[in-house]
Amino acid sequence: MHCKTLKKIILFISIILLVLTTFSIYVRADDSSSLYLDKLKFDVTVNEDGSMDVVETWNIDISHVNTLYKTFKIDDDKFTSIKNVRVKDITGNREFTQIDEEMYHVTENCYYGLINSKGNFEIAWGVGLDDRYATRTYEISYTVVDAIGKYNDYAELYWQFIGEDFEVDADKITGTITLPNNAESEEDIKVWGHTENLNGEIYVTDTNKIKFQLENFDAGRYVEVRVLFPTEMIESTGRVYNEDRYDDVIKEETKWANQANLRRQWEEIKDEVVATFVIFVILALCIIFIEKAVKYGKKLSSIKKFVPEQKLDYFRDLPEKDTTPGEAVYILKEPYNAFSRHFGKIFSATLLDLKLKDYIDLRVEKTDKNKDKIYLKKLKESDSNLKSDEKRILDFAYKAFGKKTEVEMKTLEQYIEKHPAGVEALINGCLKAIESQLKESKMFDKKQKEEFSNYAGLSGVYYVFAIVTLFWAFPLAIILLINGLICGSIKKRANVLTQKGVDSKEKWKGLKKYMEDFSLLNEKEIPAIEVWEHYLVYATAFGIADKVLKQLKTIYPNIDELDSIHTSTYMYFMYHSNFETSFSSSISSSISSSYSSATGGGGGFSGGGRWWPEAGGGGGGR
Repeated sequence: MHCKTLKKIILFISIILLVLTTFSIYVRADDSSSLYLDKLKFDVTVNEDGSMDVVETWNIDISHVNTLYKTFKIDDDKFTSIKNVRVKDITGNREFTQIDEEMYHVTENCYYGLINSKGNFEIAWGVGLDDRYATRTYEISYTVVDAIGKYNDYAELYWQFIGEDFEVDADKITGTITLPNNAESEEDIKVWGHTENLNGEIYVTDTNKIKFQLENFDAGRYVEVRVLFPTEMIESTGRVYNEDRYDDVIKEETKWANQANLRRQWEEIKDEVVATFVIFVILALCIIFIEKAVKYGKKLSSIKKFVPEQKLDYFRDLPEKDTTPGEAVYILKEPYNAFSRHFGKIFSATLLDLKLKDYIDLRVEKTDKNKDKIYLKKLKESDSNLKSDEKRILDFAYKAFGKKTEVEMKTLEQYIEKHPAGVEALINGCLKAIESQLKESKMFDKKQKEEFSNYAGLSGVYYVFAIVTLFWAFPLAIILLINGLICGSIKKRANVLTQKGVDSKEKWKGLKKYMEDFSLLNEKEIPAIEVWEHYLVYATAFGIADKVLKQLKTIYPNIDELDSIHTSTYMYFMYHSNFETSFSSSISSSISSSYSSATGGGGGFSGGGRWWPEAGGGGGGR
């Protein structure tokens, strides 16, 4: 089918949909009338009762128009009512007079806000410019009752500020949405904007504020905003739903974003010249990337991956006694591109190890509700006996103490959550320190790590471009996919760990398996409690401490009665606290939350989003 014919069909379907839409802005004017918005601004305040106060500022050029107005279709599923309507003439510095009857041509300097004869809520005001031209600024304010839907996991504002029947072009549209309270982090607020032109931007600018803007807005389009924010901000609303919302919204927005991307790609290929050029480029790229695939294949075949010199099912000794928890995780899990995901457990394990080394002390108290209250006590400052990553973690933890010598664990968690930049610097600093320490011990190859990172990046880029080109250059997409797979294989074969490191990894794997299975092995000699103290440091780093503690209780059913448990305050702490939830997991969660919040951002408007077309408003004249 010819491109122009297809465009005509799409245009015809769009017109039919426009006629059938339930959201209405009526513009009824003679041939000489015209309207143009230099600027349209929305100031929105969301209230704790689920209502929404909206102030619209119209800076508009008017020619031969008597009345401006806006309509909202009544729908209890979207909102309950609209009240507190007011209209001001900012240019003339006067408030309009409210009337209580519907008029096709509203008396100059008067307005009404009521349900009209068609069953819609209508705001209309008389401008009195039937036979002349002027530029005016008007302020229209109103309250939308029950505009917010409250779900189990999030509260949702989904509002169309301009509908498809909006017949006025606008040079610029801006909006600010203010939430009733501050979220803990900007990351707790999720925002999306929808418009057919895909020419807008929407951002979370503060923990309670969202802004959006569009330029060169064409009549007949729509503008809508969707916001998810913490449900506890809304105390009461007429629209409460006993269900979760987040997953459904993500699915919808992902689908619409994909559709928008497809439309963007379609717009880029408009005629035969572009198509011919694209084909030429595709053929050239296919040749280039076939040559690269051959080159990558030769490199892949030349790499010999190190394997352990001795395979071990179990290993019951510490491979290297001075290994820090961070080093152990790095060796065992090889988190080269995902170190931050493991850092919470590394941090927790390092604190336990620092207790064993008498740099800090840990104690637990039970509250009246039998909950754990854990305290950290400063014993001595970091010194040359500690490795660099341990020093960094101890010094960071001590910052939460301030001038105190003992603080509750909650104080440390709060300090972590309030200092995302510091957490990010700590993670990056520990990663570099661990790699430097392992290189010094001849277990880590820095050049191989760089090659690993390079090919990991190349693989990712190839996959992304394979997806991007899949719909318009299938042969090139397949070649890019092959390059991505080969680069991924090279990445996997990179010997970031030396032969010594690989042998150490095998021992750590054996120790981890031993800790996980020791209660099933029926060994005659069980390691002493003091040995298990050291084991549990690494079990915490590997995320299996809770499992190991349960097995210890199986081997030692009366462990609380052993003399050694009372002389070992470390084991006493482990057994008399809800370790996994009160200590390890809470620290991990705090670090993960803080690290995520260190990356903020915003985004552009996407296409799609016709779920709530009647809720918002538009503008027109008659």
